[in-house]
Amino acid sequence: MAIHYPNGKAYVPVKKTKTSLKKDYSYSNRGKTLEDEINDANEFYIARDIAVIHKKPIPIQVVKVDYPSRSSAVIKEAYYRTPSTTDFNGVYQGKYIDFEAKETENRTAFPLKNVHLHQVEHMRKVSNQLGITFLLVRFSSLNRYFYLPFEQLSLFWDRMLTGGRKSITLSEMESHAIEIIPKYAPRIDYLKVINDLNV
Repeated sequence: MAIHYPNGKAYVPVKKTKTSLKKDYSYSNRGKTLEDEINDANEFYIARDIAVIHKKPIPIQVVKVDYPSRSSAVIKEAYYRTPSTTDFNGVYQGKYIDFEAKETENRTAFPLKNVHLHQVEHMRKVSNQLGITFLLVRFSSLNRYFYLPFEQLSLFWDRMLTGGRKSITLSEMESHAIEIIPKYAPRIDYLKVINDLNV
């Protein structure tokens, strides 16, 4: 009996060899983005009733869709309805959590142009309401992760607005942020930082 996918293509099983059965754990996170790693952590937290934190949906308005066949649709034109705020939000032990995740290939500094004014304003409002808000930064070429509390981000942002440097140096991150050391599960345990800060 032939098995077919919904699009009509035939299913062809892949023969497994001895080498394909062995998983190389040293490369298991290669190609994953910071967002993927945070999503994995959030699934870990939800599965164990630790926290409920999700990626926020992007508010888009679809304008044009093409239907090349009955079984598929392709969005050809869409617009942001409103500027997005931050990437993730949820609740942990009765506390509101709201944060932005950013990556940089830069080895010596995190460019503040990666953060937008409306995101900083949103984080300020969350902070004013006593929510926990922060920036998670990954220096991807160094494989280093930092938890930067909003209070510190705000100082660097204000420095930029008054004509100062337009980035946060790696040494400033080391001094003013908390480094998250990747581990097995979850790989990026950002809630441990919140616990350690006794927020």
